Amino acid sequence: MGQAEVLINQQTFDRNSLNRQLQAYDMFLIHSSEEQLVDDTKKAVVDLIHRMNNVNSIVQKSDYLVERLGVSYQKLSRLFSKHEGMTLEKYIIQHKIERIKQLINEGEFSLSEIAYMMDYSSVQYLSNQFKKHTGLSVRDYRSKNNI
Repeated sequence: MGQAEVLINQQTFDRNSLNRQLQAYDMFLIHSSEEQLVDDTKKAVVDLIHRMNNVNSIVQKSDYLVERLGVSYQKLSRLFSKHEGMTLEKYIIQHKIERIKQLINEGEFSLSEIAYMMDYSSVQYLSNQFKKHTGLSVRDYRSKNNI
């Protein structure tokens, strides 16, 4: 989730070559305003879940994205699915699961605290979604990782 500023020579510029070079750093060229909006949406999700720990769980994720990006959630969701091949909700859940793994690995919080931080209504709901997406129960995940 970064960006690069590239100086180019207009006479020798080759978009395909630049794209290949950027891919070596897991980066890519953004070609349209739609792609830029999808990229901005990804950054907003990462900020909300990984950096802010979803601390203001009273505010819905959809409201946060709409306010931050200035576009309706329906439009964000439609464009995200179109360009990413997955729903925005699934992308959010994937990041929540990754953040939950990090929090479990750090061992600073109980599962109840993690559930609250990540805006789950219960530990059971978190546990069910965790198992659905990782194939492991939280207990098995902890055992596997010696936590």
